[in-house]
Amino acid sequence: MKAGDWYACVDPELEALRAKARDAAFEHNTTPPSQRGDIAPALARLFGAIAAGVRVEAPFHCAYGFNIDLGEQVFINAGAVFLDTAPLIIGPRTLIGPGVPIYCAEHHLDPVQRIAGLEIAKPVSIGSDVWIGGGAIILAGVTIGDRAIVGAGAVVTKSVAPDAIVVGNPARPLER
Repeated sequence: MKAGDWYACVDPELEALRAKARDAAFEHNTTPPSQRGDIAPALARLFGAIAAGVRVEAPFHCAYGFNIDLGEQVFINAGAVFLDTAPLIIGPRTLIGPGVPIYCAEHHLDPVQRIAGLEIAKPVSIGSDVWIGGGAIILAGVTIGDRAIVGAGAVVTKSVAPDAIVVGNPARPLER
């Protein structure tokens, strides 16, 4: 998985890591905000890196957690799903709208290989001061440049340039 090669996601070691992430997300999602602050301690310990001022609204789900690095003052709205099979880097002051999934995993196109659980992990990098609108979908291997805006409901299949605004399915630059 770390090498970026095809791997079997049905591996018992990986399942144990996913169980740890599910437990941390459950703690975060079921602890009243007044008792946990902006992020549950278990979720904060799970992430690879987390800077000051990060806020993660419940419910939140991630595959592993340890591949997630969050810059300062990142805001993740309710309903986020991060399948962090590869590094998922989110830069400072980035805003992620409600119901946004970010997928680092891709399943095999061959149905026999897919049934066997083969997938590949591709990193996702989101720059600083980015705004991702509600319901947008970010696919594996994508880089979103600093200050970019991803419109609500957009499906981001290719990298987005800094300062660009993308909308639609698949996401395309909006003319200014």
